[in-house]
Amino acid sequence: MSRHRLKSVPLIMGTIAQNDLYRLIGEANARGERVVVATVAHTRGSTPQRRGAKMLFFANGETAGTVGGGCVEAEVWAEAREAMHKGEPGLHHFALTADEASEEGMVCGGTMDIFIDVWENS
Repeated sequence: MSRHRLKSVPLIMGTIAQNDLYRLIGEANARGERVVVATVAHTRGSTPQRRGAKMLFFANGETAGTVGGGCVEAEVWAEAREAMHKGEPGLHHFALTADEASEEGMVCGGTMDIFIDVWENS
């Protein structure tokens, strides 16, 4: 696995501009690498991100963007690693119940559907 540093996009948790998103995907695909794209497809109640928020996962372990942070993002990371390995997309449902939120110190309490897609040069 080669290690390429993502160009001109700070690798911090935050939203990612659409032009940067597609540029980063294109650069990775040009190197022959898969990219997993997690997109918030639907939300209900109090959630850390709105519909459309995206997070990219690269083969070298780097990421860009966010789908919300905390335990939801940790679960999305796990699903993204699986998608990277298998090459299969999927829609995943995450519940941020009041009980779980209070245990984790979160202020959310809604639900999120996150679509995890695999992009690769074909």
